[in-house]
Amino acid sequence: MENFYLKDETYKIIGLCMEVHKILGRGHSENTYGDALEYEFKINNIPYEREKKYTIEYKDILLPRYYFSDFTVYDEIILELKAIESLSSSEIKQTLNYLAASKNKIGLLINFGEDSLKYKRIIL
Repeated sequence: MENFYLKDETYKIIGLCMEVHKILGRGHSENTYGDALEYEFKINNIPYEREKKYTIEYKDILLPRYYFSDFTVYDEIILELKAIESLSSSEIKQTLNYLAASKNKIGLLINFGEDSLKYKRIIL
């Protein structure tokens, strides 16, 4: 069996996303899925921050713009939620940017907008 960094934690998050998708189905907004997922994190005692702010460094300054992750889970996993027809390279690039700003190594890109839940594990 494959072994990778934060394997158990990422599987728990994906499992909870599957539970949310099973109950809500597709067609809701990202915020609706986020609200349901936040509930799941709370009742499962999973540490998270919603819409955590990350600064962007450039040379020796911090730029005036910020990134906000949908969730930062276990202080190390960037969780980016989508509710779109299908994922593209644009969403992957967005998640990579969040990883770079946060200095975290693992991102999960989750799409609730398809018939079955789609996800990508993204490594910086």
